[in-house]
Amino acid sequence: MKFGIFDHMDLGGFENLSAFYEDRLKLAELYDEIGIHAYHLAEHHATPLGMAPSPNVFLSAMAQRTKRLRFGPLVYCLPLYHPIRLLEEICMLDQMSNGRLEMGIGRGISPIELDYYGINYEDGPAIYREIFDLITQGLQNKNLTYKGELYEVKNMPLPLSAMQKPHPPLWYGIANPVSIDWPAKNGLNVITNQTVGNTKEIVSNYKKV
Repeated sequence: MKFGIFDHMDLGGFENLSAFYEDRLKLAELYDEIGIHAYHLAEHHATPLGMAPSPNVFLSAMAQRTKRLRFGPLVYCLPLYHPIRLLEEICMLDQMSNGRLEMGIGRGISPIELDYYGINYEDGPAIYREIFDLITQGLQNKNLTYKGELYEVKNMPLPLSAMQKPHPPLWYGIANPVSIDWPAKNGLNVITNQTVGNTKEIVSNYKKV
């Protein structure tokens, strides 16, 4: 059995942000030392419940402070990113960590946070699926040509690449058992914080797909 950590990076009682981040990095060093398999980091915006609005910034520091610990966002809130920029950062982070990135993707759970960026929550699924398609194509090719409803790229050279092939492991957070088709058909690992009953149903539905 492998054990992992899911961290919201809740500010809690910290008043000194520098000390807060250093404390979390020291915890990561301990996770690495005791053999924790992976660390997943939530992405939130405009709330002290999540002090890592840019997961890649924090995770790049973690890459330098650990040797074995796998890590990644849970999730990249894809509608908040330009896909080419995120694609390049994913490649950098996977290389900087010697192939330890675990890549979580989703639309973002909070309508309030998406609204700050001018994004309608109901538009989230279509946006993140197009961004997901563009990024996964980019991770598997040396040149990128893509045409979607939102993004178009013509013969863009990609000198950056991820260490893990064809791409880092993919993760998708899920709460509703009936929403399992898309992640299952696309080969994503799934994670949930639901009840035992709902979790069993999620696993059962995933295996059926």
